[in-house]
Amino acid sequence: MAIVEILPSLIKEIEAHFKKQGVEILEYLKSLENSPHKGKVIGIVGGVIIKELKYNNFRFYFIADAFKLKCFDAKELTDLLLTFVRMSGKKDQQKVIDEIRRVLVIIGPAGFE
Repeated sequence: MAIVEILPSLIKEIEAHFKKQGVEILEYLKSLENSPHKGKVIGIVGGVIIKELKYNNFRFYFIADAFKLKCFDAKELTDLLLTFVRMSGKKDQQKVIDEIRRVLVIIGPAGFE
């Protein structure tokens, strides 16, 4: 089972944008604890994989250790940390992906904390 972390800034953004649906969306994101291979791979930067999880017209982006995610099965993923870092709509999707890549290249995964 993987550990899912959602940045506090993203939780606030979800609650502000979705109001009552916020709890449902957070539970959906936490569902990756049981199935961490969900989501579409967007790219890999320095051993960190960027993945996207869709919910209606919105995308939620998370990062993880690329080696662990690709090589281990669900039973062995006890120490995998999936960190949700950003969300976007369809129209600003590429801008958000580029921002995530830029932070990973310059600072690394710690740049999202």
